[in-house]
Amino acid sequence: MTSRAVTEPTLDDLERAWAVVSGTLPPTPLLDAGGAGPRLKVESFQPTGSFKVRGALVALSWLAPDVAVVTASAGNHGLGVAWAARRLGRTATIVTATTASAAKVDALRALGAELVQVGGSYDEAEAHALHLASRGAHYVSAYNDGAVIAGQASIGFELATQAPGPMTVVCGVGGGGLASGLGLWASRQPGVRVVGVEAAASRAVSTAVRTGQHVTVQVGPTLADGMAGNIEPGSVTVGLVAHHVDELVAVTEDQIRDALRHLAFDRGIVAEGSGAAAVAAVLAGLVPSNDPVVAVVSGRNITPRALTDALSPARP
Repeated sequence: MTSRAVTEPTLDDLERAWAVVSGTLPPTPLLDAGGAGPRLKVESFQPTGSFKVRGALVALSWLAPDVAVVTASAGNHGLGVAWAARRLGRTATIVTATTASAAKVDALRALGAELVQVGGSYDEAEAHALHLASRGAHYVSAYNDGAVIAGQASIGFELATQAPGPMTVVCGVGGGGLASGLGLWASRQPGVRVVGVEAAASRAVSTAVRTGQHVTVQVGPTLADGMAGNIEPGSVTVGLVAHHVDELVAVTEDQIRDALRHLAFDRGIVAEGSGAAAVAAVLAGLVPSNDPVVAVVSGRNITPRALTDALSPARP
C-alpha cells in the first residue's frame, strides 16, 4: 500500500469543523466521577452510538454533493458516514471485513448503507476500499483524513464549556484520529493533557511513533475490535500524536473487561470494548494526574452475546 497525500488539519479547520458539528449534533453529556472512576464524556449517546459521526459529518459536509464517497470501517466510522450521507442526501459505499461486529453490520444495513464486506480483517477491507476509491471516488479514512480529525476535535470544544480549566483527557487509539484531533485542540488549551490508550493486542500507532516510521504490527484478538488493525503508510495521525499527545499507554483484555463491568454495574452505561478502553486505563492506574480526569466513552455498539460474555465472571 502506497502513501496518500493527506493534509493535516489546521487550528482554523478545527473551528470550521466545530461550526458544522455544533450546528447539527447536540453536545454529549459529561458525567461526574463515580467513586474511583473518572468523569465520563459519553459519546455512546451519539445517534450512531459512537463519536465517529462527528468526523464523518464534517468530512461529507466539506465535499461537493456530486462527489462519490467510499470508506473502510470496523463499523463505527461506517455508521457515521452512513448517517451523515443520509442526512446530507448523498450516497456512500462502506467497506467492512467479513468479521466485522454483527451489531455494527446490522446497524449499517438499517441506515440503508451501500455495504461491501471483504476479507477477514480491517486491513483487507481498507485495501479494497482504497482500490474502489482509485476509480474516482473520494476516500474518507476513519483516521487519516484532515476533515475527520478536525471533526473529532469537536469533543474538545464541548469539554472546554462543560469543564473549563486544567484536565487530563483520556481517549482510545486505533488509527489515532480522535487522539490527533483532541491533541491538536489541547495544544491551545493551557493545562490540558491528552493520553491515548491502545489495546495491547493492536499497537500500530505507538509503534510508528516510537520507531519514527510505518511498521506493520501483529494484531491479536481483542474486545476492542474498533481499535484493532494497522494504519496507512504515511498516516498524518502519527506525527500529530507524536507532537500533541502527552502519553500513549496500552490496556489488556482483562482491564477492558473490568472497565466494561465498571461502566455497566457502577455507572449504568453500556459500552463496547474500544469504547471502554480509556476507562480501563484510568481504573488500571495507567493515567496518574493531579488534574481532573475525563475518559471518553467512545462507543456502545456491541452484540448482546459479546457484552454478556464480557460481563460474566471470569471462569477458573
